[in-house]
Amino acid sequence: MGTALTYTEAELVLGLKSRSEKHFGYLYDHYSPALFGIALKVTNDENIAGDVLQEIFLKIWRSIERYDTDKGRLFTWMVNIARNTAIDTLRSKAHKQGLKVQELSSNSTGTEQFAVHQSVDQIGLTKVIEQLNKEQRIIIDLAYYKGCTQDEISKILDIPLGTVKTRMRNAIIQLRTILKQL
Repeated sequence: MGTALTYTEAELVLGLKSRSEKHFGYLYDHYSPALFGIALKVTNDENIAGDVLQEIFLKIWRSIERYDTDKGRLFTWMVNIARNTAIDTLRSKAHKQGLKVQELSSNSTGTEQFAVHQSVDQIGLTKVIEQLNKEQRIIIDLAYYKGCTQDEISKILDIPLGTVKTRMRNAIIQLRTILKQL
């Protein structure tokens, strides 16, 4: 039996910046389930999430030079790319036009929801977010998974913008504390 090849984060980043296909393949093999889970959570559509996943990895490949280890971990940087790419896809004109043409299926089995939780659970985000109080979870869900702005959240929840900002800031502080303990 051969030993499994692993890289430290620094080795992986160095390999990616030197355009190593071997390192990129490792990145894809080890991180695509988590990034797909994020794309699926935002888009709520497996086909769209698959397309978004391809775009995510293209963006990572094209912009790895801009990744700064001093600003955060590689995974956090990739999660932000995944979330933003999925949100951009939903907000795109082509996607909105496609929704107008597409007939919504009323016989959903709920397997999409299971797939989301399974993929997200692999990276532990669901359990971490569950530790927030209900108000914070709702705001994080609307902002990071649904792509709503703070102003939109204020209107959706019918609460003042300042309250949204405070709850979001408190939620992020609490998430940082929780993640440091892991």
